[in-house]
Amino acid sequence: MDTLRRGDVVSPRSFTSITGSRITVPGEQVVHLQFRRYAGCPVCNLHLHQMAQRIDDIRDAGIREVVFFHSEAEVMLPLQGRLPFDTVADPEFEVYREFGVGRITWRNAWRGLTWRSWRSAARGLRAAPSLRSALGDGETKLGLPAEFLIARDGRIVALRYGRYVDDHWSVHELLEISRNAARALRSP
Repeated sequence: MDTLRRGDVVSPRSFTSITGSRITVPGEQVVHLQFRRYAGCPVCNLHLHQMAQRIDDIRDAGIREVVFFHSEAEVMLPLQGRLPFDTVADPEFEVYREFGVGRITWRNAWRGLTWRSWRSAARGLRAAPSLRSALGDGETKLGLPAEFLIARDGRIVALRYGRYVDDHWSVHELLEISRNAARALRSP
């Protein structure tokens, strides 16, 4: 699977969110395109709720959040349907493959056994609506996170391929990366 690099250009495409909104990437603003694991993933949901708490800061920075899960929309709706940004179902991993988003292997599974990951999983489990939703009944648990900051012209200005479950940008990091990318785009 080929991974993308900074400077690559994403061709225009449209998606439909789990709530029926049409999403165009690239769009009228910078897009923070996230790829998460299954809908009930406690670590993913903990992170997204932290992002939701800071959505005003993210929007003020001119960033639109779009989050993919490799789950069915019906499974996602009760868990992600109220988030203040768009979430998209990709149960067949089609868009994941297009963006080169990987899966957990035996080799990288051991890397993910960090104190931070265990702590995030425990916090996420406590915040989950139910243990059953957190376990993701029937869904694969082998996805890895990835995220891309895509400029309005489609250029990838920053990206991160997660090496373990809890390998993602914090909101603070996202805002700093966005500021740095904006400065770089303005300079000759």
